[in-house]
Amino acid sequence: MRKPTFEQALEQILKEDRRYHEHAYEFLREGLDFTMKALAKPAEGEARHVSGQELLQGLRRFALQEFGPMAKTVLHRWGITRCEDFGEIVFNLVDKGVLGKNERDSRQDFTGGYDFEEAFRKPFHPARKTERKSITSHKTTE
Repeated sequence: MRKPTFEQALEQILKEDRRYHEHAYEFLREGLDFTMKALAKPAEGEARHVSGQELLQGLRRFALQEFGPMAKTVLHRWGITRCEDFGEIVFNLVDKGVLGKNERDSRQDFTGGYDFEEAFRKPFHPARKTERKSITSHKTTE
């Protein structure tokens, strides 16, 4: 049996599971590529396996790079409101043969990764007055 293309698998997934927008799957695929490029490659052979926690961190960085302060809003619009949603998307793609997994991989790898408010909003909050004072006083004492 031939491995389905990403588009074929996505079409089938969306017929069976409407929790996530098709853009969520495309984002995950691009975020996985982004993550793999950021991780050290082995000297030879196949690309190294990406763990669930590594993927979560890569997806966070990718979302911030792509969407900036709108990252949480965009992901939420696509049905992604917590790290576990990324795991569901990954395993939908695994079940259709688009992504591979090893015997240690599970949906639980995506449980409790990070809080979306902290991960996607906090980097854009202005510094508090006390933080600004300590930064300013540190600069003047140098």
